[in-house]
Amino acid sequence: MNDLLLQGMRRIFLRNFRVDCSIGIHDFEQAPQRLLVNVDLYVDRPVAPGSDVIEAVVDYDFLRERIAALAATRHFNLQETLVEEIAAICLGHPGVRAARVSTEKPDVYPDCDAVGVEIFVRAEEPATGG
Repeated sequence: MNDLLLQGMRRIFLRNFRVDCSIGIHDFEQAPQRLLVNVDLYVDRPVAPGSDVIEAVVDYDFLRERIAALAATRHFNLQETLVEEIAAICLGHPGVRAARVSTEKPDVYPDCDAVGVEIFVRAEEPATGG
């Protein structure tokens, strides 16, 4: 990743958030299964970094709530679909410039820790007038 791209930003993260989700193409995956979600949000740093109020930062509570609600909405055939929808939630939040989203299914294969998908997305830069 280009460190210059993210220079001056703050990273907010959610690690191994466990949700039960109906996800997968195999017959045995048609019931909800354990899914681990990881998200890194790259956000603007506040103008007043010494400000100690929640309104000065991106509150990560929205992330847990929205991901849990999304995972409960329907069956997902593909992890790719789910990570794209989580990424859209992230980029739709004010102040979020970029996000890394991954999901892992730790219980699919007995011979590996997990199978998963990860993406990195950036918000479109606002157009400048000229």
